[in-house]
Amino acid sequence: MTALLADLAAEHADLDSLVTGRDLSAASAAAGWTVGDCLGHLWFFDREATTALVDPDTFGDHLHTVAADPDGYMRAHLDEARALGTTLPATARATRAALLAALAGADPATKVPWYGPPMSPASFATARLMEYWAHGQDVADGLGVTRTPTSRLRHVCHLGVRTRGFSFAVRGLPVPDADVRVELTGPDGDAWTWGDPAAGDRVSGTALDFALVVTQRRFADDTALAVAGDTARTWMEVAQAFAGTPTTTDPGRRDLARAGRRM
Repeated sequence: MTALLADLAAEHADLDSLVTGRDLSAASAAAGWTVGDCLGHLWFFDREATTALVDPDTFGDHLHTVAADPDGYMRAHLDEARALGTTLPATARATRAALLAALAGADPATKVPWYGPPMSPASFATARLMEYWAHGQDVADGLGVTRTPTSRLRHVCHLGVRTRGFSFAVRGLPVPDADVRVELTGPDGDAWTWGDPAAGDRVSGTALDFALVVTQRRFADDTALAVAGDTARTWMEVAQAFAGTPTTTDPGRRDLARAGRRM
């Protein structure tokens, strides 16, 4: 957990390096969101994540409110973040610190409630890291900045693999019985693999391309991923490593609204 939280803190620092000195009103690559909106979105759900860790009963009650109007909730959360104005960066950093402390003090055996299935603290931290990396990509794409991939991508890729069943189920689709072999090359040239080596369905390529697809920052057809088998191909069309309702994944639409439902 110590190493995982260090990686999460490093992802925080990467986002800070992207936004420091930038115009927070500049457009990000997330449809309709500014750079400040991406930062505010992360701040808001870091705050909610801390509540889920330290007061799960209150967070559970809160979920009933969200379920009554999830779209309204997502619109309102940006209003709350925007209301912070110029204090947003400092407030976000303080909230991150509180979340890291809550994660460090959590019982490893507990299940933390969230907008999707409850998770262990380690999985919860991985999910927050994935969110920071994905929204950092939105910021980088919006600003025209190319980020250098790091070994922290392994966390994002692992979560992408672990959420394969969820990606189908959240759309009301039957979860395929067939396994999918995933073979990726990490930024340092390491081989990262998941699944049965004998599986006929396969996804292979760079860890960066896979992470971009499972976080819906790129379509599989727009990457160099090699995808074999019907199950693997369908998975890459619906892959969703983040909680919440399903988002648009139609490859015919390049105006993918990839921001509005991520938590």
